[in-house]
Amino acid sequence: MRSVFKKFIKLIAIYFLLVTPVTAEELMVFNFTEEELNSLDVRKVRGADAKTAYSIGNNEKGNYLKAVAENAASGVGKEIKINLDKTPFINITWKIEKDLKGIKENTKKGHDFAARVFVIKKTGATPLSNRAINYVFSSNSNVDETWPSPYTKKSIDRVLASTKLNLNEWVTVKANVKEDFKKFHDLEVKELSGIAIMADTDNSKLTAVSYYQNIFFSSE
Repeated sequence: MRSVFKKFIKLIAIYFLLVTPVTAEELMVFNFTEEELNSLDVRKVRGADAKTAYSIGNNEKGNYLKAVAENAASGVGKEIKINLDKTPFINITWKIEKDLKGIKENTKKGHDFAARVFVIKKTGATPLSNRAINYVFSSNSNVDETWPSPYTKKSIDRVLASTKLNLNEWVTVKANVKEDFKKFHDLEVKELSGIAIMADTDNSKLTAVSYYQNIFFSSE
């Protein structure tokens, strides 16, 4: 009788191992509150005529960040350590209301994006030595296109969304940051150093309007 009971307990244990869901680990990067926006590091791009205007809004899915760039370029970012062994995937929900049609984004004169999210790894003593992946919502290129920034080969532009497919629509995208650093920089990165959001039109002198929501890292 006791051996039957033991077998029953083992069967129950195996059953729960099979049916209990494994919760994916997540790390939220931004809360998009007024308090947070005031605390973020805002940096104007050198040579830009003006700063991008950032503001907080909300919809049925929560808070978002709105960016309006009128011949402007500045980013908002934070230093944050992100363990890419545990949470290698970046997840971004974003929308472009007004894009930048007609520019050549892989050239210096056209290197503007209505929406982009940088992930940064410090690899030296100065900012110029840092390596970055620049995940962009393109106005002219196709999803999955990549190229080195025309200003520095230490930053790679990778298209995760395009207004050729989704203009004025919320889009959610995902990328494996750990794999991208290995693929594009040949670096084994275990921990990110920071992340930044930017909408810029200082090269094209145009106007762009974009929105960001629910930016987080996940284990799958």
